[in-house]
Amino acid sequence: MTIVELSLVLLAISIAAGVLGALLGLGGGFVIVPVLTLVFHLDIRLAIGTSIVAVAATSSAGAAINVSESITNLRVATFLALATTLGAVTGALLAGVFDARFLFALFGIVLALSGVQMLRTRPVTTVKVPVSLIKDRVPAMQAVRASGNIAEGAVRGRHLADRLALHSAYYDESEGREVPYVVVQTGLGLALMYLAGTMSGLLGIGSGALKVPAMDLAMHIPMKVSTATSNLLIGLTASASAVVYFARGDIDPLIAGPVAIGVLVGATQGSKMLRNIRSDRLRVLFVIVLGTVAAQMLWKGIG
Repeated sequence: MTIVELSLVLLAISIAAGVLGALLGLGGGFVIVPVLTLVFHLDIRLAIGTSIVAVAATSSAGAAINVSESITNLRVATFLALATTLGAVTGALLAGVFDARFLFALFGIVLALSGVQMLRTRPVTTVKVPVSLIKDRVPAMQAVRASGNIAEGAVRGRHLADRLALHSAYYDESEGREVPYVVVQTGLGLALMYLAGTMSGLLGIGSGALKVPAMDLAMHIPMKVSTATSNLLIGLTASASAVVYFARGDIDPLIAGPVAIGVLVGATQGSKMLRNIRSDRLRVLFVIVLGTVAAQMLWKGIG
């Protein structure tokens, strides 16, 4: 296969990866790394470095659309950015220590656990949200009540979120209504974001596979908001770890170039599609994709 043919193949695959990455908040790396390693037999560290560059270059495109649609929670993203960025640097440094088979197996385990967590259903109660906390962010909202976002016993985790005004709402076009929500368990969210950042730097997956469950299940942020906010955080995480990979020589411009362009195109289209997809269907797609890729990577690591 010539360089031109390889570039075109990588471009097509990367477009598909970008669409799925934007829809699921995964950043595309969850497809790029398995394809480069399992199909093109590229060294996993080089594949991870390529994925990191693509994720860093394209996350901003998908994130910009979500921000313009008022789905992304910018306050939550800013709050969690420090933890995920520090984790990314930690993971990038650790990637040079572990061997390839360990990275394959860890990749598969992380994705499998994320899929299992997303199958869980959290108990639902109705909690009143003080209008003063979100009145500047949700115009014309009356007597706001957030339904389906607070589990019993989680109310104590609201205190910091109250002070930082992390609660918000978004308009769901597929349901035709305004959906308010309350952010809880901020401490747990920070810890999980550090772990997600570490996995991103270590595996080059953008860590949306951990970020989305962390926001959806732990912080009780709706699925659409979680994926949109994850897209923004992914770029920050990848940029921090990309510097380490570049310094170590684990980035090939001939491979990273077409991959970055393809994921950029795909992420732009995927972000436009996000607002018209029902959250429950998005969750099912998320689990199916994670399960498939997890099985492939585990087989590579232990086979």
